[in-house]
Amino acid sequence: MRDLKLSDGLLDWYDTHAREMPWRVPPAQSKAGLRPDPYRIWLSEVMLQQTTVAAVSKYFHAFITRWPTVSALSSAADEAVMAEWAGLGYYARARNLLKCARVVVADFGGRFPQTEAELLGVPGVFFACDAGDMQEHDRAAAKAEEGKEPLHGDVVACQRLWFVGRFFPLLVERFECIAW
Repeated sequence: MRDLKLSDGLLDWYDTHAREMPWRVPPAQSKAGLRPDPYRIWLSEVMLQQTTVAAVSKYFHAFITRWPTVSALSSAADEAVMAEWAGLGYYARARNLLKCARVVVADFGGRFPQTEAELLGVPGVFFACDAGDMQEHDRAAAKAEEGKEPLHGDVVACQRLWFVGRFFPLLVERFECIAW
């Protein structure tokens, strides 16, 4: 069961302190009904795997400028995508990005899959670890489908810290000392 008081507190904090990122809809616009663009979210998620926001921002802008839609990206030459990706590393992400874009256009008419099962059938959306499951879950949450709520790596880290804290409270005190 969800702790609404905690959820409301976290959401209020986010509304006040949200970091602006080009793939996000700011809290005020979100409250006004503007929904995030699934293409931008997906592109940022792929780029952000094992990479920092600071490193990704210029690449994200370059991709969005050159290929503003998943349809435009799906038509791109492999070499062009790889050249634009150069410097981000982990080049399998770029290859899977292009494969995924092509499947989304060919099989889903340029709209991102609407269910978890469909998402998991798309190239590059197969993971055997918590981080991958979390990423797929976040994509479904971004579309406000299937009753999903976004999971953030920091939230998962806090969950793990809470779990550790239940059994090893002295460790948590040490972590808090280091973190804050």
